[in-house]
Amino acid sequence: MKMVMLGFISCLMFCTVVSYAATQAVPKGYASWQKSERKVVTDKKSLFYGIHYIYADKKAMQGYRAGNKFSEGSRIVVEFYNIKDNPAQDGPKNMVVLMQKDKRRKETGGWLFAGFGADGKPSGLDPFNNCFCCQLKDGAQKDYVISTINDFKL
Repeated sequence: MKMVMLGFISCLMFCTVVSYAATQAVPKGYASWQKSERKVVTDKKSLFYGIHYIYADKKAMQGYRAGNKFSEGSRIVVEFYNIKDNPAQDGPKNMVVLMQKDKRRKETGGWLFAGFGADGKPSGLDPFNNCFCCQLKDGAQKDYVISTINDFKL
């Protein structure tokens, strides 16, 4: 499960459609969506060092329950936090990433990827090179979403 989460995060952190993604905004109210278990990567050499939470809207949760078969418009948000002094405590938020099912995004497997800083402003994330390449590698058989229903406490 840890590898699944790492793969999901790696794709989200490193995946352009930059101009299109830059026009997106962090979805309002996503914190009320279904929230995943807390994921911690303590290896300081890892690009994914930190703490992560996944939020899935109702459509995305239906997709997870259907074995990672997501309908148009499904949205997944991942929050990334630094580790403060120890892994048991969330540090400051450092990034938010959005995945939204969008059949027009053929170059990224039918998904829009957009990254934001802790302030909610677009980060300039390259969705193809920084996100989709990992989703393609680790999630091609799961609608390009590496996380699964097992990441959520239901």
